[in-house]
Amino acid sequence: MGIFEQCFAVVVGEEGGFGNDPNDPGNWTGGAVGAGECRGTKYGISAKAYPSLDIAALTLADAQAIYRRDYWQRIRGDDLPPPVALVVFDAAVNSGVEQAGRWLEAASGAPVDQGVIGPETLAAVQAASGRGAELIVDMLMSRLVFLASLPEWRDFRDGWTRRILGLPFKAMQLQGGA
Repeated sequence: MGIFEQCFAVVVGEEGGFGNDPNDPGNWTGGAVGAGECRGTKYGISAKAYPSLDIAALTLADAQAIYRRDYWQRIRGDDLPPPVALVVFDAAVNSGVEQAGRWLEAASGAPVDQGVIGPETLAAVQAASGRGAELIVDMLMSRLVFLASLPEWRDFRDGWTRRILGLPFKAMQLQGGA
């Protein structure tokens, strides 16, 4: 199994199957509670991000294709060290590609711009390879602070915190580390 497939398995395992919580703005086609139609989220594919998609009918293979095209390729997952790729990929699925890119830029010392992971960011990540664990912790810390500032934090803090705290262990498993 390749790195993308391993990372997909971790992230989709966190995202789970179909959910239709009306308090989750991601479940609404308009991107806010009460805006548009509440179609839910399945495998992390939300009505907010894909308002014309039949979320309930989505297959795991469909989700994997979307994840590869819209998240993995945009974060340049194949160009990142596997543990970093997992952390960035999970953040991209959960909080958006650009936001994940900005967290990576800041943690790696690259200039923080629009969150597009390009040659400069990849070079900064490569230069930080000796401090990969610190880079991951810095990214996760920024992500946790961001999530705690959201109005939905009250409803989703336990799940989000568990997810973030578990990522370093899952990232180490990609390398076979303990």
